[in-house]
Amino acid sequence: MSPVWINLSYLVSAIFFILGLKGMTRPKTAVRGNLYGSLGMLIAVVTTLLAAEVVSFVWIIVGVLIGSGIGAYFAITIKMEKMPEMVALFNGFGGAASMFVAGGDFWLRTGVPTSDVIISTALAGIIGAVTLTGSLVAFGKLAELNFIKKLKALPGQQIINAVLAVLLLILIIVIVNNPSSGWYWTIVVVSLVLGYMLTISIGGADMPVVIALLNSYSGLAAAATGFVIGNTILIIAGSLVGASGLILTKVMCDAMNRSLPAVLFGSLGPASDGPSADEVYTNVKSTSADEVAMLLEVARKVVIVPGYGMAVAQAQHAVRDLTNLLREKGMEVSFGIHPVAGRMPGHMNVLLAEADIPYDLLKEMDETNSEIEQTDICLVIGANDTVNPDARTNPNSPIAGMPIINADKARTCIVIKRSLSPGFAGIPNPLFSADNALMLFADGKQAVNDIITAVKEG
Repeated sequence: MSPVWINLSYLVSAIFFILGLKGMTRPKTAVRGNLYGSLGMLIAVVTTLLAAEVVSFVWIIVGVLIGSGIGAYFAITIKMEKMPEMVALFNGFGGAASMFVAGGDFWLRTGVPTSDVIISTALAGIIGAVTLTGSLVAFGKLAELNFIKKLKALPGQQIINAVLAVLLLILIIVIVNNPSSGWYWTIVVVSLVLGYMLTISIGGADMPVVIALLNSYSGLAAAATGFVIGNTILIIAGSLVGASGLILTKVMCDAMNRSLPAVLFGSLGPASDGPSADEVYTNVKSTSADEVAMLLEVARKVVIVPGYGMAVAQAQHAVRDLTNLLREKGMEVSFGIHPVAGRMPGHMNVLLAEADIPYDLLKEMDETNSEIEQTDICLVIGANDTVNPDARTNPNSPIAGMPIINADKARTCIVIKRSLSPGFAGIPNPLFSADNALMLFADGKQAVNDIITAVKEG
């Protein structure tokens, strides 16, 4: 294929990528945007295979079949509540791929590469390796693996991170003056350690921000690899992913009241020994589905606040049925969606869309908070940290400063949870013992179904 057709095909791919990103900014055009992005990637892959001097397609076909099989298996079997973990792994695999491709090209090169190629190779190795170990740590934390939960940040963590960063700068200078695969893999090893160090100190409700940042890193690693192997579309696609991921990270930081440098250098959130659960839960009042149904009978305005617990219980379809039932009775029902509800940006939006809940019922946090004091009942299902008043009132809390949905300011707040166990931040929630709060201890799906039955029986 001539260079003219190659570049023209890559240009068409880039246009589809941009149209895809634009389409995915709105729920109504998200499916079309996804198709545009997929079509752009198909054109890019086919063009690359036809353009490159491929020695044999056998191994490429074998790789495609194996990769497609693994991808199809996960696409069919993975549960929606596990998507954040999957996204973390995808980011890590993307970083690893860039790291190995850049390293392989460096190893197979004949002759001494130019300085810009060497620097691009080093950057691909650094960003790819940081993305790999950072994503694996994020996966372990999201999956709540015990051995990851036991790992703590070292004393002087920020100093160690700074030393590793300086060491990497020195190694880049070394490899430019003495190009060798040995120095490249040394850079990779140091970067793997840095990725671990940057992520291990972050936890709690801040993890969705880290996921967005690692997504950006995976794109930047791909862009650097594009410079190494001289592939235009890889540079464009990687830059788009890197830039969009960085913008999303900034939006998430604003939503969480965090600073971007704090995310970049792994120093999110103050920490302090707060009150114990026994000290906080002194006034917990439990309720029943029948009592909740009686309260709903006289309510006119209801706000439902979904969280990760709703995803785990697969309660979204039952919530849809309850919503339809309450609306048929003339009640005003809406959903208060916190920007980091669940464990990934947009997690709740996707989950509720899956249950065919009308998108116009979903309200952003600020809009919900502006009306919360006029709300008769705020029904919290499986949410914890995103409705914790500690973020607003306790400056020493690990989630201090994080904007929350002010469920405690509704006239009555009903919280559906299995127990008083803490959320992802690992701290007790004063909302559960507030004077206007009632706890319905049950599985989310069963509790909502019981409420539906009680409401119908009147």
